[in-house]
Amino acid sequence: MSQPFSIGTVTLDTELQWIDEFDQGSDLVGQTETISITGALIIQASAQQAGRAMTLQSGSSGDQFWGPLTRAQVNALKALADVPGATYPVVLSDGRSFTAMFRRAGKAAVTAAPITFYDPPSDSDYYNVTIYLILV
Repeated sequence: MSQPFSIGTVTLDTELQWIDEFDQGSDLVGQTETISITGALIIQASAQQAGRAMTLQSGSSGDQFWGPLTRAQVNALKALADVPGATYPVVLSDGRSFTAMFRRAGKAAVTAAPITFYDPPSDSDYYNVTIYLILV
């Protein structure tokens, strides 16, 4: 049975996907490879203390949706992301927990697009979201 999925005080849909969980760098081992002046390969590897990317995303396929958030949830996440340097507990639906901060690096920390556009928007409208975090 899954438990609530949350970032800080914001409870999220349990179907959000951690899309870069197994991407490059997810094992927290840093490695560089260089060729010495003699032509030998020099490999340096070490454990990375922090910095693993966590990108959470909702989505759709046809008329099927997974992980959508309400406008109220998106606004609550934006409020958390607006606090410079703040860290938050992240609890996944499988019980794993992490400490993270919002990752901005040239983009918004939270992006959202309405599933259906309504004017005026309501706090109960659903949005597909991408949430950019970095584990600290």
